[in-house]
Amino acid sequence: MPDSTLLNRATLIIDQVTAEKPADYVLRGELGAAKYLDPDEKRDISHAVFTYYRWFGWLDTQASTQARIAAALDLQHKFYADPSSFKPETLAARAVPDWVASEIELSTAYLHQLQHEPTLWIRVQKEFAAALSRSFGNCTPPDLSALPGLSSLIPQPSTALRYAGRTDLYKTSEFQKGVFEIQDLASQLVGHAAAPKPGETWWDACAGQGGKTLHLAELMENKGLIWATDRNTGRLAALRKRAARAQVFNYRANTWNGGPFLPTKTKFDGILIDAPCSGVGTWQRNPHARWTTTPNDVKELAEIQLQLLNHAAAALKPGGRLVYAVCTLTKSETTHIANAFTAAHPEFEPSPVFISPLSNLNAQLFILPHEFNSNGMFIATWKKR
Repeated sequence: MPDSTLLNRATLIIDQVTAEKPADYVLRGELGAAKYLDPDEKRDISHAVFTYYRWFGWLDTQASTQARIAAALDLQHKFYADPSSFKPETLAARAVPDWVASEIELSTAYLHQLQHEPTLWIRVQKEFAAALSRSFGNCTPPDLSALPGLSSLIPQPSTALRYAGRTDLYKTSEFQKGVFEIQDLASQLVGHAAAPKPGETWWDACAGQGGKTLHLAELMENKGLIWATDRNTGRLAALRKRAARAQVFNYRANTWNGGPFLPTKTKFDGILIDAPCSGVGTWQRNPHARWTTTPNDVKELAEIQLQLLNHAAAALKPGGRLVYAVCTLTKSETTHIANAFTAAHPEFEPSPVFISPLSNLNAQLFILPHEFNSNGMFIATWKKR
């Protein structure tokens, strides 16, 4: 039985959570302000809150919040002791909302993965990969056997590392110096799918805070130019800080609202559209979102995604590479969007997601959480004729 102090602290967080103030947002604010808590205490509170939402479908809504948190922690313990005791049909009915079954194949492996705590991945600048792995310890490269040939695309020693230690990585000197970024493996694979070359000109059309922009710059050896755009100026300000820390300077940041008026007349060798989406692929990491995302969200976002592709594609050079990525697994936002774009644009030819003679030749690919211990991701790629 968890101690009452932990249950009370987690309750103070959960009681503030709403659809507009998600659990991760409340946690950042409350734990950031709680200077009296040590890192282990903060970690335990976060674990309790996320476990609560991971097992929310099993909890008695009439019980007190403290009792529900305790029940969720007990379920997590039982699951780790014997995952097979949780039947697939029960998981399908309780771990996700009912509407999900029409959008995603709910395999046993996927449902079990959802109930595990997520893996922490980092992306290291390649010249520091070996030294950082030795220095930190608790680092292992990814198992990429689910996609034969993919390992040949990631520099060796691996720049993608799974970190299983307990150090607060944000406070390390290596992070402050820009030696590594905290970036999920699925997001890193998007950069390798783009495969930009040094000296090229690329557009990261929905750059957000710049995680994929920085990876593109790394792959381009800081040569050439990246246009990084987003509709939110706050996210672009965060991108500038991250880029300065990582010493990335071959980019220009500008706003773009996704409409037909493009931010530049430049024609690009490659365009990455990491589009806003329902985030279903992040539900292992962010279980609260399982209970706030709706089918209408999926429908509205699908319309935006196709609009982004249709508008941005006009800026691609002949022979250029177009990459569409979303951290969701819903049919409406993945294969339906890619197929609709292909049908509407005969000047774009579907192209293999990973440019390697050994890798999967499909022009559409799902990165599944249970295959990579990562977020779920969908990637589609085209070449302009």
